[in-house]
Amino acid sequence: MEDDEPLIYRLPHDTLQQIFSSLPLRQVIICRTLSKFFNHLLSTPSFLTLLSTTLPPLHLLALRHPHHHHHHPSSSLHLFDPDLNRWLRFPLTFLPFRNPNPVASSHGLLYLWALSPSDNTKSLIACNPLTRHFRLLPHLGSAWSRHGSVLVDSNNRVMVLTELAALYFSGDNSHQWMKFSSNLPAKPRSPVLVGDRVLALCDVGSPWRNQWKLFAAAAPPHAAFQTWSRLERHEWGDVFDILKRPRLVRDRGGDGGRATVLMVGGLKSSFSLNAPCSTILVLRLDLTTMEWEEAGRMPPEMFRCFRESSKFKVFGGGDRVCFSARRIGKKLALWDRSGSGGKAGGEWRWIDHLPGNGEGLYRGFVFEGRLNAVP
Repeated sequence: MEDDEPLIYRLPHDTLQQIFSSLPLRQVIICRTLSKFFNHLLSTPSFLTLLSTTLPPLHLLALRHPHHHHHHPSSSLHLFDPDLNRWLRFPLTFLPFRNPNPVASSHGLLYLWALSPSDNTKSLIACNPLTRHFRLLPHLGSAWSRHGSVLVDSNNRVMVLTELAALYFSGDNSHQWMKFSSNLPAKPRSPVLVGDRVLALCDVGSPWRNQWKLFAAAAPPHAAFQTWSRLERHEWGDVFDILKRPRLVRDRGGDGGRATVLMVGGLKSSFSLNAPCSTILVLRLDLTTMEWEEAGRMPPEMFRCFRESSKFKVFGGGDRVCFSARRIGKKLALWDRSGSGGKAGGEWRWIDHLPGNGEGLYRGFVFEGRLNAVP
């Protein structure tokens, strides 16, 4: 009977949307699951537009599936909310594809490899796990999923980069991938898209000694993409020689909108071939002034857990970077510059209770939860 209908259902939709727009995004997402009425009310284009102007996105840290799960990956995405200090799980069962494997994210969209329901060909998919909308990108060969690094940005640009070639896709003006030669001197490590440039580290040394260098190229579809240049300055000295296994991480950007990038690695105690590391260092490069500065340094008591590990993994971006190693169990070290309250070097803390069995190295990426992100 209509008399039994809750009174809240009788309020004008505009009034209800104004009320719900004052809630944190986390609460809005929960309210959408209460009933079909609220799911529809809080999913309309007008409400999503209102949210985009009033609420900041969720800043979460997403875990990639471990290598040994590639044949039977999870149907969920595990994420950590640093603000609430809790783990979340987003189901991926709404995707009509097999073995989804998330690899990257930008501006509220999640990018993952998955198998076609009709055959064993792999495709790259863009989706919003909060709204459960998705888009199948043009078909790629399975070799790209095994050997290519997926780079994405807020302009819906997608790159799959290898040592020899790169594929580029922009949903705004094309329905197919553009192919370019890479011509890099070695396999690109931790490549990142920063503004109109692609940056990557390459080991140009010998089998006996690493020699890391930083390379840059204009981002596709710029014709100059195929020409990589080595970025180096005499003033940099031996910045690449003091770090073991350096990796690049996207930064939030400098003052005045200047483009910056983070480089993370183990700080060697000497220049000898197998010198042990004394800590893990976070450096920041201003791509306008081409000057390095120290952004953070892992505390000694935390680094003791990493000292016995032969290698570690780094992931994150912006104000937060995570570190994992084989022998530290089910936890990550987190460098958090957002909650440092102006403290130089940021804050360091542990993230505990990671999902899974705690074996192997954890990898991941930053996920910005947005209800208005459209694949």
